Amino acid sequence: MTGVIAKIKPFLRPSTIRLLVTLPRFTKSWQVGDGREDAVLDLVLKTTRPGDLDAVIRTIDKFGHKSILVNVGDEKGLLLDAAIERCQPTTMIELGAYVGYSALRAARVLPEGAHLYSVELTRANADITRRMLEHAGVGDRVTVVDGKLGDPATVERLDAVLSGGRLDFAFIDHAKDAYLPDLETMIGSGWLHAGSVVVADNVKMPGAPEYLAYMRAAEGSSWNTIEHDTHVEYVGVLKDLVLESTYLG
Repeated sequence: MTGVIAKIKPFLRPSTIRLLVTLPRFTKSWQVGDGREDAVLDLVLKTTRPGDLDAVIRTIDKFGHKSILVNVGDEKGLLLDAAIERCQPTTMIELGAYVGYSALRAARVLPEGAHLYSVELTRANADITRRMLEHAGVGDRVTVVDGKLGDPATVERLDAVLSGGRLDFAFIDHAKDAYLPDLETMIGSGWLHAGSVVVADNVKMPGAPEYLAYMRAAEGSSWNTIEHDTHVEYVGVLKDLVLESTYLG
């Protein structure tokens, strides 16, 4: 009985219930609607010293364990860290900034001189991300790009820095139905090179089935993929899947 209670406890949090209730709205605005995104920024600004990157990341995680945030989280964040460290990218892109958490983690482990382009559709989230990065002292390592890869103007802007196979690493963590189309945009735009790595979050929960099917069908021909079994961010009982895929060209 104790084990059952422990498993359902995360779903009884008011913050979890609010997230589930507002899910249809969230998938349009990419903010839960109860102010948690602004609240985590406020907490970071009030309780951490400027330039203390580790403290900023820890504070976001602490907030996320109480009021669920939809960033990659601490458990899966370690998978992202490890993939970046293996790849040693010079140029990286992430699709979906949210409150800047994954950008902060990336900035912490990227090689000296590397740069991240963080693409975010929602202006409010992009602004929060910029303030998080500046407060943590890594604003010079990350360019926050307002837009989406479904917008030709955004692709054109990024093409100036990524064309000719200059993209070494991509992290995908935004609208799940956009995973595969946006990957195809990166391939079609000639941004990737043999050895480029793409990490995709939430492939099982809430799920990106088309992306998963694509990577499994392409295994050994155009991609090599490691499937990491893990859990949904800040919940711990829901199974999730992170894909780490290496482009074969």
